[in-house]
Amino acid sequence: MNISIVIPLLNEEESLVELCDLIANVMSQHQYSYEVLLIDDGSKDNSWKVIENICSVNQNIKGVKFRRNYGKSAALNVGFSRSQGDVVITMDADLQDSPDEIPALYNKIITENYDLVSGWKKKRYDPITKTLPTKLFNWAARLMSGIYLHDFNCGLKAYKNTVVKSIQVHGEMHRYIPVLAKWAGFDKITEKVVVHQARKYGVTKFGLERFFNGFLDLITITFVTRFGKKPMHFFGVLGTLMTMLGFGLFAYIGGNKLYFLFNDLPARNIADMSGFYIALTSMIIGIQLFLAGFISEMIARNNLDKSNYQIEKES
Repeated sequence: MNISIVIPLLNEEESLVELCDLIANVMSQHQYSYEVLLIDDGSKDNSWKVIENICSVNQNIKGVKFRRNYGKSAALNVGFSRSQGDVVITMDADLQDSPDEIPALYNKIITENYDLVSGWKKKRYDPITKTLPTKLFNWAARLMSGIYLHDFNCGLKAYKNTVVKSIQVHGEMHRYIPVLAKWAGFDKITEKVVVHQARKYGVTKFGLERFFNGFLDLITITFVTRFGKKPMHFFGVLGTLMTMLGFGLFAYIGGNKLYFLFNDLPARNIADMSGFYIALTSMIIGIQLFLAGFISEMIARNNLDKSNYQIEKES
């Protein structure tokens, strides 16, 4: 099979028929063998009934319905696990992603041998309250991940099948699939300018809180990808710095006290000095960070799953 198209959706009953017709036309024109996986993330409208009707007409279209809303990451993860196509393409169900982009994305994977191609909505039809935070978010994501993409959160992406089978998407990590892919060893990542169409039906499902959650997720995934297998490298460095700071300050205070005593000079009680408590607190925090690192190392080693090692070839 050439292409699997994974479409997570929530309350998109109005756009589904038109979207599936557009996809079928593109597939027919280019003679692709394909499947469409419509993942209903707990819709409260008639989306599932529409999906059932579409599936009864077009056997290439399949539907999965969640009992409740689990989020876009969960929908994508289920879609990835069921995908059979050589190339897996994700897109949103609101018609803001154009199916006409599918052939070009497919060719960049097959012909140019990229592992992942991310869409870049260079010209957007969104209000400034959405575009400005998005630019800030993408700047921070580029800085912390080392992956130069203009639009991490674009729903229109293409992957080799081996990529989606090698990663686990959970929480709100769908924004950082390129980071997960790179961590799994797929570093041939690029982007392509795609058309962004104005929303035709319904309303957006995302509010401003997604940007705050996005930055928190960015910090999480950056930490996990860099220190997930070696947490002592993070906690140990911080613990060493804090302990050295506390010990150095304590040595200075103690040495100063001894100097005054040996020279019969009036000296303050160490317990009356604020620096003493700063030094003591720093050493305590440093030791706690060391302990956190040791505990994290034991957890990481006990949970080490060797089956997660990605073997590219065998002979």
